[in-house]
Amino acid sequence: MVMRMLLAGSIVMMALSTAAHAVDPPHPYGPLPSERQLRWHEMEYYGFLHFTVNTFTDKEWGYGDEKPEIFNPTAMDIRQWARVARDAGMKGLIITAKHHDGFCLWPSAYTEHSVKHSPWKDGKGDVVGELADACRKFGLRLGVYLSPWDRNYADYGREEYLKYYRDQMRELLTQYGEIFEVWYDGANGGNGYYGGAREERRIDRQTYYRWPEVHALVRELQPMAVMFSDAGPDTRWVGNEHGFGQETNWATLKRDELYPGTPRYKELPQGHRDGGYWVPAEADVSIRPGWFYHASQDERVKSLDQLLEIYYRSVGMGCNLLLNLPPDRRGLIHETDVARLMELRKVLDQTFDVDLAKGKPVKASNVRGGDARFCAAKLTDGDRNTYWATDDRVREAEVVVDLGEPTCFNRLRVQEYIALGQRIEAFVVDARIDGAWIKIATGTTIGPRRILRFDDVTADRVRVRITKCPVCPTLSTLEVYHAPAR
Repeated sequence: MVMRMLLAGSIVMMALSTAAHAVDPPHPYGPLPSERQLRWHEMEYYGFLHFTVNTFTDKEWGYGDEKPEIFNPTAMDIRQWARVARDAGMKGLIITAKHHDGFCLWPSAYTEHSVKHSPWKDGKGDVVGELADACRKFGLRLGVYLSPWDRNYADYGREEYLKYYRDQMRELLTQYGEIFEVWYDGANGGNGYYGGAREERRIDRQTYYRWPEVHALVRELQPMAVMFSDAGPDTRWVGNEHGFGQETNWATLKRDELYPGTPRYKELPQGHRDGGYWVPAEADVSIRPGWFYHASQDERVKSLDQLLEIYYRSVGMGCNLLLNLPPDRRGLIHETDVARLMELRKVLDQTFDVDLAKGKPVKASNVRGGDARFCAAKLTDGDRNTYWATDDRVREAEVVVDLGEPTCFNRLRVQEYIALGQRIEAFVVDARIDGAWIKIATGTTIGPRRILRFDDVTADRVRVRITKCPVCPTLSTLEVYHAPAR
């Protein structure tokens, strides 16, 4: 009798277990992010370091004829760069290892135009190497910018330069540990020194560099590094240098039709809904008017309000933010820049430290197969890797978070479970105020994240309605915050 009861109980438990997992996860939709891209999405905010001979000539673009002796910072402290970035809340730093002038911040074996002929550390210094060490010390990731255009090298524009460029890429990707991002821009070809020729050289931006071969080299040497350019292949330019993303922001792109320096840059802020590749946007902007340090701009560092606007229009619109912090002639991040960065960090901490929805009960109009793995509680569990999903046939749905009591808030962060693709095309946010539902915000795409801003609202419930989606929607988080008045 006891045995029959145990057997019956086992059968019931097996049936319940089978029923609990009777539904499969949603099918992936469209292009999907790679593991390296998912890791990059999580970084959200990191720094750019424009530093070279231009810092000492007071130029933005060097011509290529600058003498290495001019590079002579008086109080270089590369650890200060990393410490400032960490304290600012950044997750990494990208260094201009070689800008258009061709001067190398590491002692490259392939040119004499580098720090090895600088008075700094008697020619024995290595900016990239010291930065790699500093990033490890302060818990940051390291990225490198290696300008495709070189206004110093005699053979630029010819076949010989391609080998030189790849040799230098190999140095950077094998000598300094893990690299999280390799950065190329679209400024390619024009007037230059070119070993004394002093002439204009034009190249076919689309074909000259044989980009697929460069990409293959990076994949071989740094498989987890994302590559940035106007066309990716991993992350794309946002299409402007203001740091502003766009309300509608698809992480997908018709990558094969574009290239660094493409004239179709106006398509980049929005991306392509029907793009065949996952190539999300990175918003690059300088904290100063210029990309390199100029003493004349010490009073023109962006204000806290400007930086906050950049943050919400980049990170808040699904982009990653790459904020430039140009070291000065001492070799330090200037005090004004540091102060402004810390002001930004303070406000962001005050705003996002307490998620008012975390752990609060949530109800959904539909849960995929009634399966707890996809229930609405995943939105407020504090884990951005879990998610709510609906049945395949349900393409419009809503979730309601019960805040428990009237609560004042003015920010809402929501994101899709992008490992299964970007799906949502339109949504609405409502708040229940004194028992009545009031619309407080609307949006189009969500993707990696959307942070919505609105005036203070005091409500006991928050509702997100998915109003347009070609397949069943997914959401991985719904967070509610209150940004304090300033």
